[in-house]
Amino acid sequence: MSKQNNRNNRGRKKPDETVMNYNIRARELRVLGDDGEQFGIISRDEALQIAEDKGLDLVLVSPNARPPVAKVMDYGKHKYQQEKKKKEARKNQKTIDVKEVKFSCKIADNDIAYKVKHAREFLEAGKHVKLRVFLRGREMANPEWGVDVLNRVWPMLEDVGNLEQPARRDGRYVNMYVTPIKK
Repeated sequence: MSKQNNRNNRGRKKPDETVMNYNIRARELRVLGDDGEQFGIISRDEALQIAEDKGLDLVLVSPNARPPVAKVMDYGKHKYQQEKKKKEARKNQKTIDVKEVKFSCKIADNDIAYKVKHAREFLEAGKHVKLRVFLRGREMANPEWGVDVLNRVWPMLEDVGNLEQPARRDGRYVNMYVTPIKK
């Protein structure tokens, strides 16, 4: 697809690129019926005639094969079933919610308890929790302070969560990843 087409189509569904009926350019096709019947290798005109007689469409299934493969089918019904399958797949997909709880290196014990309470609520609700300590200024020289804070937090959460990733430095942050315990 050219850049111009891409620009004009912004925010809309991409056009259907299925080649069918009179848009098929190949002279000879390997043709299959909608019920699994094989017509063999026949000319495009014969295949179009067969499709027309049955009141169906001739759809190019595999354009790069030698000879190209086409199928006689009800294209509208086929497209509807594909959309239905996609919708079903999206419905069965599980999304993972990740909540983030931030701490600092110089945090007081009662502040830790307050933030841990929220982290516990998230874990009990089945959400994943990312615990982060942001390192400011001179704290960057001592990232072990952030690791210490997270190591103080972990014992308060271990009864409701699994430690997926221990405290580890990542740029200006020290991160720890906790997932809920499966029931």
